[in-house]
Amino acid sequence: MSAKHLLYFTSGEHYVYRWSRRALDLEAKFSADDAGAASFREYLRGKKRALFYLVADLAGEDFHEDQIPYLRGGDRQAVIDRRLAQRYRDTRLAAALSLGYVTGERRNERLLLASFTNTQQFTPWLDALAESGTKLAGVFSVPLAAPALAARLGARDGRCFVITADRAGLRQCFVEDGKLRFARLERTANMAPETLAAFVRSETMRLGQYLMTLRALPREGPPVQVLVVAPAGQKAAFERALVSDAGFAFHTFDLDEAARAARVGQAPADMLAERLYLHLTVKQTPKEQFARREDRRGYVLWQLQRGIALAGAAGLAACVLYAGAKWLDVMSARGQAATEQREANLAAERYRRITATFPVTQTTTDNLKATVVEFRKIADRTAWPEPAFVHLSKVLDEFPQIELESLIWRVGAPGSRTQGGSRSGAASSTGLLSGKESEEFEIGGRVAATQGSDYRAITAEVQRFAQALSGGSPYQVANMQLPFDITSQGTLTGDIGSAARNEAPRFTIVLSRSLK
Repeated sequence: MSAKHLLYFTSGEHYVYRWSRRALDLEAKFSADDAGAASFREYLRGKKRALFYLVADLAGEDFHEDQIPYLRGGDRQAVIDRRLAQRYRDTRLAAALSLGYVTGERRNERLLLASFTNTQQFTPWLDALAESGTKLAGVFSVPLAAPALAARLGARDGRCFVITADRAGLRQCFVEDGKLRFARLERTANMAPETLAAFVRSETMRLGQYLMTLRALPREGPPVQVLVVAPAGQKAAFERALVSDAGFAFHTFDLDEAARAARVGQAPADMLAERLYLHLTVKQTPKEQFARREDRRGYVLWQLQRGIALAGAAGLAACVLYAGAKWLDVMSARGQAATEQREANLAAERYRRITATFPVTQTTTDNLKATVVEFRKIADRTAWPEPAFVHLSKVLDEFPQIELESLIWRVGAPGSRTQGGSRSGAASSTGLLSGKESEEFEIGGRVAATQGSDYRAITAEVQRFAQALSGGSPYQVANMQLPFDITSQGTLTGDIGSAARNEAPRFTIVLSRSLK
């Protein structure tokens, strides 16, 4: 992984810090002249794979608010480039920060155009970075990290001032709803804590009046939150001088307290509040920066390479996980196969012990198995009269007036019964099936407890009995002979039933069930 370095750019001197695990270590210091640029070139000879962040803390900054039509993609970038070219003579270090959208008759986007009044002072240093083959992540300014610092100190929305004492001087940033609106830098000499605190108060009032003139701050409204980071050990002096009033609500933080809130690790003892901005520039890199795409070409290629490497690593990890899962499945299958094999061996051994106790036969075991299978098939195809008798017994319980006279159960081909009731062809008395056969059950009986001349009641009773025999059972009525001939060929007379007045009318019902 490329080492991360920060080039802290001030008007007097430039400092190179190495960032590692939230800790800042000073590696080199250069003067802000040609000699310092030459020394910086020598320093970069062994830093070809290093990643650099250039962080400027200069007084010559320009901020201008503008509006453009609501656009996207290349059209938006073309309009922004045109506005930057109209505003600044040198657009090598210029940026446009989005402030949101204005809704009305036309939807416009608010932009904050930002640049440096003297961009030539960066040229030797940017050229040195490009020639050395290092990767430039971007050119940032301290105010670009002010919204992140304000959020870490508790001001995530609304208007607030972020005031810090840096190595370059007194830095003042105006942040509104998490977006930078304005910033300025005032030089400070070696002031006493009380003098510096009074200077902070006076400069805060001046900044508030200036922003009210620009209509960036309303003249009436709630007090503006002022977050002040005092140098280490000077918090008490600042709190005595910075008393809140109707316009400003001061909140003073000690430098070490702010560093803990920003999660800054170790840093050189002589560093002031710039340690906060440098750490946040690396840890929470601002979306906007000043460098052109040409100056950041090496960084963009490095990001692409890193993305491809991460994607490859993720793919490899997925393949390893998939292979591991499949390996576990294979091991589980092998374990199951081994268990099944052991059980099969035990079953074979038990089978051999059991067959060893069998009497000696003149045939093989396979023949015995085939014989048993065939016997079971024959048994399954053998019909027995018991189910038919049970069914008839249950139906007779519901018809006490029916008296049985004869029962004939037989198995044979359908329609093989002759008029005399005997079968044509041989049929096994045990009901052994051969081919497609059926089971027939002939029931002969008479209807008692009914007048012999009431042929309607006798006929209805026999029909109900036949329906009860065939309903809800596998049997069907194959033939039924009623006590009286009520078909169209028969003849009914007035003396019906007189011939055998003392005898109950007789009937015959033949039930049939197909056997498979």
